[in-house]
Amino acid sequence: MSAPRIGVILRPRRGAAALAGPGASTREFRVVGKRLPGRRADSQAVVGPGPVGTPADAAAPSAWLPSAPCSPRACVESAGSVTDVPRAVLRLAGALFLLVVGIVLSAFIGRISAAARDRLIRAWCRALVRAAGVRVRITGTAPSTGGLLLVANHISWLDIPLLAAVRPGRMLAKAEIRQWPVAGALTAHSGALFIERDRLRALPDTVARIADTLRGGAAVVVFPEGSTWCGRAQGYFRRAAFQAALDAGVPVQPVSLHYRLDGGAVSTAPAFVGSDSLLASVWRVVSARGLVAEVRVQPVLAPGSAPDRRGLALAAETSVSHRICTNSEVTAHL
Repeated sequence: MSAPRIGVILRPRRGAAALAGPGASTREFRVVGKRLPGRRADSQAVVGPGPVGTPADAAAPSAWLPSAPCSPRACVESAGSVTDVPRAVLRLAGALFLLVVGIVLSAFIGRISAAARDRLIRAWCRALVRAAGVRVRITGTAPSTGGLLLVANHISWLDIPLLAAVRPGRMLAKAEIRQWPVAGALTAHSGALFIERDRLRALPDTVARIADTLRGGAAVVVFPEGSTWCGRAQGYFRRAAFQAALDAGVPVQPVSLHYRLDGGAVSTAPAFVGSDSLLASVWRVVSARGLVAEVRVQPVLAPGSAPDRRGLALAAETSVSHRICTNSEVTAHL
């Protein structure tokens, strides 16, 4: 009889409750009752998606930027083989074609109604992920109108189109993305809120901009971990963006993202962490077999459900980390 398999969960101990404070204490990761020393604690600053910012274990330009201990060598399994190259090339070509189509359509999308625009964006995002060879399972729904702070754990560049397939919104993105070829233009046309993550003094203005956008009835998409993780471990949710939701009086929609193989095993192939390059991550995705993206839209956190940003961030993080979807929720298989 084979030995039993024991799983572990990495969970960081929470730091100070300040909106943005220096990383003066040491973060620790709890692994089945034991503590392993991690990186220095991060601030509560608002940060954008990891894939469109500094890689997780790269040298941070500021002590305020969060990081994760995940790295391609330690966490990410290889996917595909030489025999999978023709299929991978076809998938990559299909995804690039849809990306170009999206850029072209972005110049005209503002001329159609909001409802039709959202339907088109959701369909395009699903098609883009599917073209890369990833099947999508979306469980639950988000409010289709009104201000909404959409928050999720962060693993891959795939997270961005997957969340847009749930509810199109304005992404919080690092300012340097404007200079990226193709992706920069597409991100700018999407109405992203660009921020300078290494300027702590810009934090109050960033929170105010998010709150104003939410008051205007738009959805804002934020990855509160501030960095990508491999999918087997997860960071804690920083609180500044949740202050914007409190100021605007809008609900928070937690979304849990997971990547698995057909057999149900967790896959780290889509992860975009550490010193990994975007091209290497994309190639792993298009080369993988039987990759499935699970998007679980959790129950909305209504305004007033938490007394402060700390409680709201904790509620959202707990929902994303632990909640199991019920059979009554609708699942879409694409």
